[in-house]
Amino acid sequence: MNIDHSLPLEYKTDQNKLNILGFWIFLGAEIMLFATLFATYFTLVDRTGSGPAGAEIFEITPVLIETLVLLTSSFTIGLGVHAMRLGRKNAMLTFFTITLLLGLTFLGVEIYEFTHYVHIGAGLQTSAFTAILLTTLGTHGAHVTIGLFWGLFIILQVKKRGLTPETANKSFIFSLYWHFLDVVWIFIFSFIYLKGMM
Repeated sequence: MNIDHSLPLEYKTDQNKLNILGFWIFLGAEIMLFATLFATYFTLVDRTGSGPAGAEIFEITPVLIETLVLLTSSFTIGLGVHAMRLGRKNAMLTFFTITLLLGLTFLGVEIYEFTHYVHIGAGLQTSAFTAILLTTLGTHGAHVTIGLFWGLFIILQVKKRGLTPETANKSFIFSLYWHFLDVVWIFIFSFIYLKGMM
């Protein structure tokens, strides 16, 4: 095993570098998935049929809460990675735990939002617009849910094994995933919600 002591812990071995490169390639495929959803959304946004349009169903308060919570979680995961690089395991675990709690809060608000949409008659079968809206939001929400379980397993591994090149590599890759979800949310917030409220 070739170890470079000048690099951060998550990059220490050649295998770690390959893992990170591989994950960037995976994120490229994820970008294509969300790009396809956004392209479909922009195509179908005006196909409301007899159902409501975005301006009629979007509420600013839940959207602002979701945005604030998710952006804050991006900051806390960054603090967690910084603590990891300093070798401060407990601080890292604290920041990762806060990140997951914020992610759970985001998911709770999104579930409320979905329930609200269905309650007012904006379900999957209402119109092409509501179908692609719920599909896009649901795909992002599913990714956050996967992230919550993944992050929990990372926390358990670091607690059990400590900060090693392997656990640091997994933690860093998880942080890339979490930042990616935040970037996708910024696009959802800007091009679906804000544009839809106008």
